[in-house]
Amino acid sequence: MANLREIARTIFDRALADCSVEKAVARHVSVRDKNLIVGEEAIDLGGIQRVVIVAVGKAARSMLLSLLQQLTLPAHCDLAGVLIEPKGSPPLSSQLPKGFQVFSGGHPTPNEASFAGARAALTMLKALPQGAPENTLCFFLISGGASAMMELPIDPSISLADTASFHRTLVGSGASIAEINCVRKHFSAVKGGRLAMAAGNAMCRSLLISDVPVGREDALGSGPTVPDSSTVAECREILERYRLLTQFPTAVRRFFESDALLETPKPESLHARASVLLNAQTLAEAAAKNAESRSYVAVIDNICDEWDYKTAAKYLLDRLRNLRIEYPNVCLISAGELRVTLPSNISAPAAIGAGGRNQQFALYAATLLRPEDDPIAILSAGSDGIDGNSPAAGAVIDRDSLKDAESGTISRVLEGFDAFPFLRDRKVTIMIGPSGNNLRDLRILIAGNPQASVVTTVAREIP
Repeated sequence: MANLREIARTIFDRALADCSVEKAVARHVSVRDKNLIVGEEAIDLGGIQRVVIVAVGKAARSMLLSLLQQLTLPAHCDLAGVLIEPKGSPPLSSQLPKGFQVFSGGHPTPNEASFAGARAALTMLKALPQGAPENTLCFFLISGGASAMMELPIDPSISLADTASFHRTLVGSGASIAEINCVRKHFSAVKGGRLAMAAGNAMCRSLLISDVPVGREDALGSGPTVPDSSTVAECREILERYRLLTQFPTAVRRFFESDALLETPKPESLHARASVLLNAQTLAEAAAKNAESRSYVAVIDNICDEWDYKTAAKYLLDRLRNLRIEYPNVCLISAGELRVTLPSNISAPAAIGAGGRNQQFALYAATLLRPEDDPIAILSAGSDGIDGNSPAAGAVIDRDSLKDAESGTISRVLEGFDAFPFLRDRKVTIMIGPSGNNLRDLRILIAGNPQASVVTTVAREIP
């Protein structure tokens, strides 16, 4: 009989499989009776003379290949595009159509290809004929990681090195993803709706695989193709609250202090249609369904999204213990991302250990398990398959995983943000490689006897 860690891992793996990018794109895009169906909209392909596609992010390749499989275009229709996918992606197994450019963008900080891919996308869009808008269709396929993989400062004097430093400072600041992306939007020539603005009056349709909080999709990839709800005033307030200006390179600081900091496109100036194909809620629901199939009461609690990882660990374990009083077998599911703030004295990349927020959370949560607790397994993993600067997606851990470790050793590992080697040596890391998807992180806390009889009561809470 599988143990609790194996059960938690199975629930995670099956939830990822159920959230297939290919299936999601096929549900949303198809060709029927010479019409291109995008959601509930029918577009007459007879009038389309050109289709251009910009795909960027950790799920960019999956989304692009899935979309191309659904597109059956008439012979008179031109097709071109730009694919910006993660650096280190394996070679494409199938050749893209002629007219596509491929770039390997950096993550979590931009690289030269991030700049080159952004320039290529802007050049392609700005070259579109500005005639009848119904002649040209632009697809934007946006997924998590796009903020770093496609980047170009508004101020051309800002270097790649300064831009990378700017990104690193933001990520380590402790700010939420929405706050970080608010700042990025006002820095970038392709974020905050500016990429879609470059397409002029062409028909623009954005398909989103979202790794941001539900309802904040304009923060996905820093919102390159949707109107921006954030403002310059909000940007300046975030910079001040986190004392960021003094941490930025001189050129970046001068830009934010100058008159070049302009408002991003708002709904009245950018009329774009966007559809969310998958998000963290989809992933949480899939996990709950799989937990229920294994006779566990599934409870979804996303309230700790963007909390500090220590606060979230204490909250979720207390919640699980309380649920365990009522239910013999319970699976607590929490989607979203937690905050791990790096101390300023280890902010340099070389000074940071190997790990990520999921492994940091899992290891810390395991230290909170009590001798009187019933057996509990704790899983935390990124749906993109990569956690921080480690090759793992996360970890699945229980009290036995730490039985041979000294408390001082664990404390040093946590303080040095170096969880991966420690967890790898105990064979509790989750190693799946890049998944081609990105729906934020998933935490699964499970308790109860896996051999117990089927549970008939199902509890669901979705704050």
